[in-house]
Amino acid sequence: MRKRLWQFAIIITIFAMLLSACGGEEKEPTTAPAEPTAVAAEPTQAPAEATEPPPMEAGCPPSTLADPMGLEGDFRGQFELAEFEAKAGCKLTFHENPDIAKFNAMIVNNPELPPVEERLPEEPLVLQPYFEIGQYGGQLDGISNATEAGTSDLLSVRHVNLVRLDDDYQTLKPDVAKGWEWNDDFTELTIYLRKGHKWSDGQPFTAEDIVFWYHDLVLNEAIYPTAPSYAFIAGEPYTIEALDETTAKFTFPSPYPGFLIGLAVNYIQPFQPKHFYEQYHIKYNPDADALAAELGFEGWGDLVNEFYGASDWKDVPSPMLKGTFDFDEPTLEAHFVVADTPDGRHLVPNPYFHQVDTAGNQLPYISEIDETYVPDIEVQKLKMTNGEVDYKEQGVLIEDYPLLKENEAKGDYTVDLAVAPGLNQWYSFNTTVKDPELYKIFNDLRFRQAMSLAINRDEINEIIYLGQGEPQQFTPGDPNTTSFVTEADLQYYAQYDPEQANALLDEMGLVDTDGDGFRERFDGSKLSILFQYSTQETSPKMHELIRDYWADVGVDLVLKEVTSDEYRQTTNNNDGELAGWGGSNTASFNIATNPEVFVPPFGGYFSTGCCYAWSAWLASDGAEGIEPPDDVLRLVELRGEFVQYPLGSEESNRIGAEIVKIHLDNLWRIGTVGNQVGPVLHRNTLGNFSPFTVKSSSYWAYTFRPTQWFLKE
Repeated sequence: MRKRLWQFAIIITIFAMLLSACGGEEKEPTTAPAEPTAVAAEPTQAPAEATEPPPMEAGCPPSTLADPMGLEGDFRGQFELAEFEAKAGCKLTFHENPDIAKFNAMIVNNPELPPVEERLPEEPLVLQPYFEIGQYGGQLDGISNATEAGTSDLLSVRHVNLVRLDDDYQTLKPDVAKGWEWNDDFTELTIYLRKGHKWSDGQPFTAEDIVFWYHDLVLNEAIYPTAPSYAFIAGEPYTIEALDETTAKFTFPSPYPGFLIGLAVNYIQPFQPKHFYEQYHIKYNPDADALAAELGFEGWGDLVNEFYGASDWKDVPSPMLKGTFDFDEPTLEAHFVVADTPDGRHLVPNPYFHQVDTAGNQLPYISEIDETYVPDIEVQKLKMTNGEVDYKEQGVLIEDYPLLKENEAKGDYTVDLAVAPGLNQWYSFNTTVKDPELYKIFNDLRFRQAMSLAINRDEINEIIYLGQGEPQQFTPGDPNTTSFVTEADLQYYAQYDPEQANALLDEMGLVDTDGDGFRERFDGSKLSILFQYSTQETSPKMHELIRDYWADVGVDLVLKEVTSDEYRQTTNNNDGELAGWGGSNTASFNIATNPEVFVPPFGGYFSTGCCYAWSAWLASDGAEGIEPPDDVLRLVELRGEFVQYPLGSEESNRIGAEIVKIHLDNLWRIGTVGNQVGPVLHRNTLGNFSPFTVKSSSYWAYTFRPTQWFLKE
């Protein structure tokens, strides 16, 4: 029987919390989706009543989750400052990293620092550390594949957003934002920011930075020739207005209840430093084109893109262009990139970061982060087993678990297993492939059905996943966190039946005419398919098994390992023949806002799928690419409808079930094994590290509050 891990708690409780303002009490999971309700216009933090501790004479109690000292926040593990001081009966005194001035000097052109109490917001976020008040200092050593391959793991250590998910994976909680409120029908969202919050250069962070992000960058054709899908709801843009310095109002053309959840699990940050960009933006500086030309760019848009990278991510290639400009782009994140080279990145603390612990210490505790690029997966494993890596989650596969577990003592680390929603290694034949012979073959549904039936998923589960997963077909909704995927869906063409696979291929007319064991194409040449794969989130052993299974039914699969960037470039340019990746953003908290997996190319840039010529046709209103079939056009309609309803509701489940059926009827993605667990490694010297309950490619460590990690001596 399929394990439905925390399914209804995820679906229902997230949306119950989404309706709450920052000062509201956390609601218990219910048995039905909560109805939309209005909430107070301004989040408040009420003082505790009879259980309030007496005033403290010697500072505030160093409360932790392990020893809360009678203190419990309105949101588990955190407080607003006024709330904490009222409940603790004290006045919090602030402290800073003793080396913060040295690190600030490493940020190009940052001004000298005022005292820490002037750098913090008037309303900082107070975190309860997991186990103990940490100590400043040390360097977190991590590895990734390349400048934009496997880097989101370490990005999650410094990441912030308006809101985040708690580590219970049920509760939306404040982070950059102090609070929020929805109107009754989820068409208006008001965000409340922290008074006195500052960018890393000391300039004010205001609601205008949110407006600027959306209206001047995301919707600007000079930055995005085609605006990203998250910029729209049901095909229409929304609007953002700054009501005052600390209040931003989002107005959506139709209900958008999953918007906040999408922010909580995504690296897209809905704010950018207007004061930094406006000097290069033609709307604010009429001489921006001339300035761009002086710096060697064709126009102002090209210059802005060198910083912004047409991406909201902060680990795009060389966003700071070290050595080219005499300034650095400000951030709100916990750490700041001060070195960006072909070999890696180096980061130091943001001196204006908005979080403190219960003893008044400005976070983060960790002074430096060093990210080294190690493209060879075997070298990565060696570094981990030698104890050279403080934290690693992304790209660590279940097949690596025995080796890592065996070397725990030698490397002084611990490796745990966590539930991995949405993980299911899939394969996708490019139905808009440029080769005309392969085009005819791939667009015959019988071929895709045959290739699915030729896969021995039970054997894959034992060999690759150590028996810890479940053989499953790919579905565009994670079966553990959504309620519209059935057991029958998961078994659709997922049986191992090479006899039926051979029959389907014979029926197509794909036969072995020369007796070499491989079938010929319709033009008489060998049916050979090139699979260029990356090891970032996929298993070479898995690909070898797939190659052998398909060879058994007469289809030759040629494997070629490439970098993640090469893989993405090939597939995103419609040059690939077969795509494959280890995971998809199919969990409920991913598809609630931006279900890119529903429609071509059935994934985003970083988890590329197939059919890019269909995607080009849709994006250009038919001016480019190839017109997709009716099923795809129906999916586009359904995607727009899906995001308008809370997950778990009757309408959401009805639409989701139709989307799943269309995908299964076409098998654009062929799955292998789902319901997986995955390894998470951390060095034993990493303090306040709590074992991960979930391993997710959407946000990795962010949910587990890495700003309160510290390095023990």
